[in-house]
Amino acid sequence: MVIEKASNVRDIEDDDELDEEPGEVIESAPPLKVGEEREINSSGLKKKLLKRGLGWDTPEFGDEVTVHYVGTLLDGTKFDSTRDKDKPFDFKLGYGQLVTGLDQAIITMKKGEISLFTLPPELSYGGTGTNCVPPNCGIRFEVELISWITVIDVCKDGGIIKKVMDKGEQIGPPSDLDEVLVKYQVRLNDGAIVATTPEGGVEFHVKDGHFCPALPKALKTMRRGEKVNLIIQPQYAFGKRDCNSRNEFPLIPSNAVLNVDLELVSFKTVIDITGDYKVIKKILKEGEGTLTANEGAAVTIRYTAMLEDGIVFEKKGFDEGPFEFITDEEQVIAGLDRGAATMKKREQAIFTITSEYGFGSTEVKRDLAVVPPNSTLLYEVEMLDFVKEKAPWQMTSQERIKAAERKKEEGNLLFKNGKYQRAGKKYDKAADYISEDTPFGDSDQKLLKALRVSCWLNGAACTLKLNNFLEAIKLCSKVLEVECYNVKALYRRAQAYLETADLHLAELDIKKALEADPQNREVKLIQKNLKQFQAESNKRDAKLYSNMFARSTKDSSVSTKRLKVEKEEDNKKDEEVMAMEMEKVAVSSPVPRSDNGTVIDSS
Repeated sequence: MVIEKASNVRDIEDDDELDEEPGEVIESAPPLKVGEEREINSSGLKKKLLKRGLGWDTPEFGDEVTVHYVGTLLDGTKFDSTRDKDKPFDFKLGYGQLVTGLDQAIITMKKGEISLFTLPPELSYGGTGTNCVPPNCGIRFEVELISWITVIDVCKDGGIIKKVMDKGEQIGPPSDLDEVLVKYQVRLNDGAIVATTPEGGVEFHVKDGHFCPALPKALKTMRRGEKVNLIIQPQYAFGKRDCNSRNEFPLIPSNAVLNVDLELVSFKTVIDITGDYKVIKKILKEGEGTLTANEGAAVTIRYTAMLEDGIVFEKKGFDEGPFEFITDEEQVIAGLDRGAATMKKREQAIFTITSEYGFGSTEVKRDLAVVPPNSTLLYEVEMLDFVKEKAPWQMTSQERIKAAERKKEEGNLLFKNGKYQRAGKKYDKAADYISEDTPFGDSDQKLLKALRVSCWLNGAACTLKLNNFLEAIKLCSKVLEVECYNVKALYRRAQAYLETADLHLAELDIKKALEADPQNREVKLIQKNLKQFQAESNKRDAKLYSNMFARSTKDSSVSTKRLKVEKEEDNKKDEEVMAMEMEKVAVSSPVPRSDNGTVIDSS
């Protein structure tokens, strides 16, 4: 019967039946072809492919599979068959519910595949056999893998077992910040329904949790549209419940194991743009492609701006036409500026912006309402279009030079207004445009050198204002590599060295600067500061050494006294020991006597 079935399967294969089976790779061997047989592990298990399966996925140990199988001896005698019963068999892989070899065989199969496996005795019924299988007998199984359910131990402790009923789309999983829409139904072991969501589901942020601790943990392993069944042990559900406490789910008893059918309907990606949760972006509609508007891009948007209570205080880009601005130019509030730079074309998002990135602590009157001080703002934004700033590699040499000059001037203006961080970024960009790695004409070299030096020096001035002394040293050192006696670079690097307490290096830079410009007032002033620092440093060192010497002298004196006392004690002990020894001698030695018993002098 098995041979007939195998023949029928081969009969229905089309002209491509000898094509390679996609996906199945056994160690370094090529994929099996239909009709080909091969040993697939070192234990002697053989597989013959009769019909190719679908896709690339295969089940894993722990998964619950549904199969049809026909078991025969090597001579074709049938001993077991699900086809005769017309009912597939469900079992869990990796537990040897049939035979060990069958588990190892099925993990090589794809959905819908039919294969013939030859199992040695060690992987089947061994030396004992069964009623139908003699001892030490090899057997064959023709197996059709109908389907399987992926089973995952979410927390690796058996507390949350997830069975995947529908894999959903290849989008996800959601992260802690994301807002999810889910549907679920919760049952007890006896089948009683104890909780269910409304028809449209329920929305919440993963990090905020919902229903019980297991739910967010499971959701962080799911994809959009995925449907699962969860078996939740009490420690991840509600545990031991106090009858006197407020009980939101009164139908759930203490220490109950829950059976949950859960669907992740959709989720909205939420991003912490500033890294401090002060500008949060929730994507309502994904944009097109992969490119985003970056710093310096000309963006076209429309937005509705609201307070937290829903009061609209401003709308732009609707009746009056699209709203345009250039990012990183302070043409809008900082939160909207930072947010827009992360958006793709046609993307829609809501930004939650705290007052630090909004209007601050002042009251501001806008088109439709007044924004109170310290207000958190909501901006619903659609990115209609953007034109990114040209990258240096897209420009000609002359365009690069002009762009660098423009960025430098923008930096100068920002520096004068006390916006040192933004000014520093402008100087960095300017220097990037005219990087030494880029080929320029010989006639431009003098201009380029002066422009680079100017950008580095101005950047160093910004970093000094921002107390980033190491970066200041780095930028000044770049200048000094091309102009070793540049007084400004020496002066600013000396300032940074003073702040990092590198007094010797500061002194060298100051001396070099005065060699180049002996009358420079700023350098003379910093030299005065250096001498003051050195005097203070010398005082500290002198005090430190004095204390060390005093402690050393004191320790030496104490040690001498201790040695003297110890020596005296040792001498005393020696005398006592000697006296004791003399007593012992006196007691143990016979006293010399005369014949009549009188004590005599033995000397």
